Amino acid sequence: MRVMTTWTVLPEPYDSPVAAALWRAYYTEVSDRWYLLREGRRTDPDELEREIARQPGADLAPPRGRLLVARYGGEPAGTAGVRLLDATTAELKRVFVHAAMRGKGGAPLLVRAAEDAARALGATRMVLDTRGDLVEARALYARLGYRETAPHNADPYAEHWFSRRLA
Repeated sequence: MRVMTTWTVLPEPYDSPVAAALWRAYYTEVSDRWYLLREGRRTDPDELEREIARQPGADLAPPRGRLLVARYGGEPAGTAGVRLLDATTAELKRVFVHAAMRGKGGAPLLVRAAEDAARALGATRMVLDTRGDLVEARALYARLGYRETAPHNADPYAEHWFSRRLA
């Protein structure tokens, strides 16, 4: 007998213990990747703690945002956030799936759920930014119909910007 494990994606308070653990995992991974590529070292623990505390995610809370958590077989496995930049433009943030859960369809599911959340907030367009070394993310966004655009922010770590109309 084969047991099917399924994904669920539901809103989560940005400051819940589950959201905090996923934010820490996400930030640790992307920060370590940055420093390992550029300086051959992992993120300084004090810097990691400062940056995690500096960006708690309050901008992903209602009424102008949403944080979504994906669970695989009931266990927290990933996250995506949406925040309104203006009345019709939402920004996709913090798309992350634990490494052990990658390749099981969670990332596209999270992005589509984030698009639905953005539509519910009134957005007709989604924008995002990412880095050049996050090649998997750039490939995911291209597969899902996002097109590279001019910068929409001045984030010092952003190297690629994408946009997609939400039908």
